[in-house]
Amino acid sequence: MIKHSVILVLALLTTAGLSAQRFCYVNSDFILNQMDDYTKAQEELDKVADGWRKEVDSRKAEIAKMYQDFRNDQVLLTEEQEELRIQEIEAKERELKDFQKAKFGYEGELFTKRQELIKPIQDKVYAAIEQYANERNYEFIFDRANSTTLLYANPKNDKTQDVLKRLGVSGN
Repeated sequence: MIKHSVILVLALLTTAGLSAQRFCYVNSDFILNQMDDYTKAQEELDKVADGWRKEVDSRKAEIAKMYQDFRNDQVLLTEEQEELRIQEIEAKERELKDFQKAKFGYEGELFTKRQELIKPIQDKVYAAIEQYANERNYEFIFDRANSTTLLYANPKNDKTQDVLKRLGVSGN
């Protein structure tokens, strides 16, 4: 009997402890997309990236033309000339790969530019979320954006609009 009473008391304490924990969720992507600063920064990044993509396409076309010219002239070239043309094409291909890596690779210019433009805005949003959590005594705030592990969330626990208000942004 005492054993059952102890188990019951432990179960009640565990349940009471779990129910005291408060949690909610927000959609950080939605919040960011409602912010003019974020939209402008994203447009600037897209513009820069598009310019670099055009440069990549231009270089690819140049390499394709060099290769086509080589194939057209190949029967007329000496072995030495053929080797030289192959080396030129390979050098252009290496330059293209280096350019792509410098612009689009991990810690490339696009990554750096994104950190410069987007990170301060994200930090502002996360600070607002943290402040909201502290003021409202939330133990956990989950992010619904891009989440593959949040299988269900009751809409009454969505505090996205509250965070938008805290940021001074009117959400749609």
